[in-house]
Amino acid sequence: MDIAVCVKTNPDLQLVRIKDRVPVLEAVPFKVGDLEKNALEAALQLRDAAGDGRIVAVAAAQGDRKVKETMKEALAIGADEAVIVTDPGLDGADQAGVAAVLAAALSKHGPFDLILFGEGSSDGYSGQVPGRVAELLGLPEIGYARKLEAGAAGLRAERSMGEVVEVLEVALPAVATVVSEINEPRIPSLMHIMKAGKKPVAEVGLADLGLEAGALAPGREVLSNLAEEQARKRVMLDGDAAAQAQALVDALVAEGVLGR
Repeated sequence: MDIAVCVKTNPDLQLVRIKDRVPVLEAVPFKVGDLEKNALEAALQLRDAAGDGRIVAVAAAQGDRKVKETMKEALAIGADEAVIVTDPGLDGADQAGVAAVLAAALSKHGPFDLILFGEGSSDGYSGQVPGRVAELLGLPEIGYARKLEAGAAGLRAERSMGEVVEVLEVALPAVATVVSEINEPRIPSLMHIMKAGKKPVAEVGLADLGLEAGALAPGREVLSNLAEEQARKRVMLDGDAAAQAQALVDALVAEGVLGR
């Protein structure tokens, strides 16, 4: 089974600090997204069960996300090779542009039996790219899979939809997205980390894929994605503990947080 895993590098959210409602990314390292690691682990398990095949990590480099260095982590986890699309024209692309680039890269370096994504990236979390890629490639898509295995039709997926558990089968080739509970990603050993530097990495530009930067211009403009500004009320409670407790309850009732 030949599997492509689309990988996005994201800032380490645990090291991001907020200043004036804006995330400060200076000196914050980038890493393979957590959901992408789940997708890589799912690919490895499917390949191991099939007994043969290759796993290719595919990424579209946008901005200074250290994609080349970060993709070594995907190779250390178990991908056999990597494809990186790098071009200045990618920097301003939105989800539609990224999907077009990934679809072109997958077509050029395929064919693949299965294309895996995380259900969303940990920075933007729009969840749009997998569906757009599936549409561009004319492939069926299964979203939010919590279990993947070979099925009679090709691939069997299990997903939780509220209080209902769905079991779906789809013929290959296909696209699937995975959720975090599908597995526990493996931690690469030192030997695998060292071997990752010797695995093949192909770097291609938009021209290699038959694309032009102008075609990736975003169709919308993001005015702001900041959290709603909230002013502190700075209410001081006086008196003994009982009086302060009662004053706190009264204040919460007045704000509508608690009901009488």
